[in-house]
Amino acid sequence: MTGPEPVLLRMVLREEHDVFVLRQRGREVAAALGMEHQDQVRVATALSEVGRDVAEGEVTFATALEPRPHLVIVVTSAAVGTRNLDGVRAAGRLMDEVRVDDERIVLTRRLPGQVDPERLEQARRELAGSAPTTALDELSVQNRQLVTALEDVQAHRDELLRLNAELEETNKGVMALYTQLSEELEQTNQGVVALYAELDERSAQLREANEAKSRFLANVSHELRAPVTAIIGLSRLLLDPRSEPLTGEQTHQLELVQGSAADLLARVNDLLDLAKAESGRIEPNWAPVDLAAVFGQLRGTLRPLARPEVALEVEEPPAGGLVSDELLLTQILRNLLTNALKFTDRGTVGMGGWVDGDRLYIAVADTGIGIPFAEQSRVFEEFHQVRGARQAGGTGLGLPYARRLATLLGGALTMVSEPGEGSTFTLSLPLRPAVPDDAHEGEGPLPQVDRALVVDDDPAARHLLRQLLAGVADQVSEAADVRSGLAIAVREHPSVIFLDLRMPGGDGTQMLADLAALPDVAGIPVFVVTAADLSDFAPHELAHARSVLAKEQVTRRAVVELVAGLEP
Repeated sequence: MTGPEPVLLRMVLREEHDVFVLRQRGREVAAALGMEHQDQVRVATALSEVGRDVAEGEVTFATALEPRPHLVIVVTSAAVGTRNLDGVRAAGRLMDEVRVDDERIVLTRRLPGQVDPERLEQARRELAGSAPTTALDELSVQNRQLVTALEDVQAHRDELLRLNAELEETNKGVMALYTQLSEELEQTNQGVVALYAELDERSAQLREANEAKSRFLANVSHELRAPVTAIIGLSRLLLDPRSEPLTGEQTHQLELVQGSAADLLARVNDLLDLAKAESGRIEPNWAPVDLAAVFGQLRGTLRPLARPEVALEVEEPPAGGLVSDELLLTQILRNLLTNALKFTDRGTVGMGGWVDGDRLYIAVADTGIGIPFAEQSRVFEEFHQVRGARQAGGTGLGLPYARRLATLLGGALTMVSEPGEGSTFTLSLPLRPAVPDDAHEGEGPLPQVDRALVVDDDPAARHLLRQLLAGVADQVSEAADVRSGLAIAVREHPSVIFLDLRMPGGDGTQMLADLAALPDVAGIPVFVVTAADLSDFAPHELAHARSVLAKEQVTRRAVVELVAGLEP
């Protein structure tokens, strides 16, 4: 770390009046170096507090450029070691760092952006040309600053009242929270130091309001999901070659409807998934994970998303037995890789991993546009989208959801980014997580069946059920439509069938009716697993189903309990 640059300004404190001059000089130095108005007030107020403690001494203003440009103020006085420095403690709440060394008090504050020699020389000239003001003049300036701060508080209070009115219908408790906040803010007129401390405390209460917002979004998302899923299903039926023929324009319009509905469903699912993670309703399915298969699947499915000028490089995973939830882990990595490909025009997007001690680390790095320093602290906030050279769409929920899943798996998700050069997201997971005792309830001994049949047009849903049936069914067959599912059921006579309702080429209720009409397979128990709204179906259409389970409720425990219920 290099030392401070040449001195910008030096002054001597001899009498009480000099404390007002010190406050003025602090504000002028901060302004000359490009600090914002609030930071100017912070520096001036901190020096005023320190000046009251010191009374006599020398003050030096300088800058330092490493590790990042910052203002360095050194107050030298023999009184430092002999007085109760209450003002120094107050200044510590306004500056980045306040340090007391022997007969010196050192105060530092970070500068905005880079400070070049020409800017420093200009600041020296401005400071050399300014003259000290009277105590009355400085008090007048201080009063104007206080009025400005109070106006900012009033603006914040007005904004909070507006938010209260908007959220009143969804959560009456939020109104009481903001009312309480408004009443407390009215009392923050005891000085600039107390004002900023009070505003910091209010952030915790705003987080409570954010939780109320999340609950509201979860409810709305859940209600939207069923009709959107129905739109997609109806579009698929109309576009099916076996349906009534359509004109080219009708086909094009239906494809647009289907694409828009699918996009809307993806966004609604993002909201629903995030709400589930926040409320703790996602239950990991702990099992050994084949990292080579996970990396290979991501390499194959995401390579088509890369631009021609971008190389997707997925390394071979490290050796080591990982116990985690393969589906949730895949979701995290797919989210990180998709984001990287979305914001990388040329260069590489890479993923690699390593083991350090009892933890696995997986890094996703890109050579994309990077994230501005000012926004790096907000990338994991819900609905926040980084402003960059291009907006790529989305809801701003992917990274918050990925971080919550990482926490759910006992790990963490961190980020480093350099604007214009790229970003690296690192996922760390324990190789052997501390699984709660009740995570294995109902799994010993496991119920056993010879063969299970999964009928669903969604490959991810079939994959999930296959994983959940591991150790329960000796063999698992899959079908992507009703016709294939019925043929497999007649040929293989499975012990149990898991059936979706909404599928192209035939409804799941038709397969239920066909199975009931065939004596050889009529006795096979069928569990309906669907995201469809059950109110769309008449009771007799589902009469032959042994049980109906919503897709968001499908867990290892639920599947084991369903199969266990078949045993005599």
